Amino acid sequence: MPSLKALRTRIASVKSTQKITSAMKMVAASKLRRAQQQAEAARPYAVRMERMVAALSASVAGSPSAPQLLIGTGQDKVHLLIAVTADRGLAGAFNTNIGRATRLAARKLEAEGKTVKILTVGRKGRDYLRRELSSRMLDGISYAGKKRLEFSDAEEVANRVTAMLSAGEIDVATLIYNRFKSVIAQEVTEQQLIPAPPPPQTDTAETGAAYDFEPDEETILARLLPQALAIGIYTALLESAAGEHGARMAAMDNATRNAGDMIKRLTQNYNRARQANITRELIEIISGAEAL
Repeated sequence: MPSLKALRTRIASVKSTQKITSAMKMVAASKLRRAQQQAEAARPYAVRMERMVAALSASVAGSPSAPQLLIGTGQDKVHLLIAVTADRGLAGAFNTNIGRATRLAARKLEAEGKTVKILTVGRKGRDYLRRELSSRMLDGISYAGKKRLEFSDAEEVANRVTAMLSAGEIDVATLIYNRFKSVIAQEVTEQQLIPAPPPPQTDTAETGAAYDFEPDEETILARLLPQALAIGIYTALLESAAGEHGARMAAMDNATRNAGDMIKRLTQNYNRARQANITRELIEIISGAEAL
């Protein structure tokens, strides 16, 4: 059994850790509210933008002069996977889930004979995927140190993807991120960005309606599609940020409770060891007195 001094040192160490995890939980909770509000506020705008693009693209999808962001390169050989993770850890399986989903998607595409390129947004995703897929990875993007994500950050990623598409370096681009559902639940989501996915069946009535566009649909789409791409990426960044704070809050809450349970067990062991030492000393004193 450990000595009393070792048990006291261990208890003090666990208590210090408990204070840290409790403080991190409160910090994550305070950041979560704002991040959740941003993510929820961006959803209706992103959904409406998708519907608008679908309505415009319905009539020009088969045209050879359709924008490249809408129809892609016409090939399906080189796939770009954009993995959105956090820059910090201590968030449970939040980052690991994205890394695992990206790895599985890459392996599946390569099994089909495709070429895979990976762009990471967040340091944790870069560190995770570098172990097995380093040859497929491009230079990652990190927003460590930024207090708040801006639309310009999403435009930076969108401009890079657009430049790769224009240069013929990629044919398909897919975004992989955690969609915020609740404080304890984040859903790994794969969203195809390029070429633009076909409209859902529920939007048939809207996309099939008769509209008069001024100027023509192709001109509007050429202006609208880059913005829609940036909006999709920005929405994913906000969803991921909210999910990160929720996952970290839940992880730190579990860590705090586990530390409390460990303190109880260590305190019990300490009391038992202390009582055993007292009993042994009393026996030694009584035995010595009887010997005299």
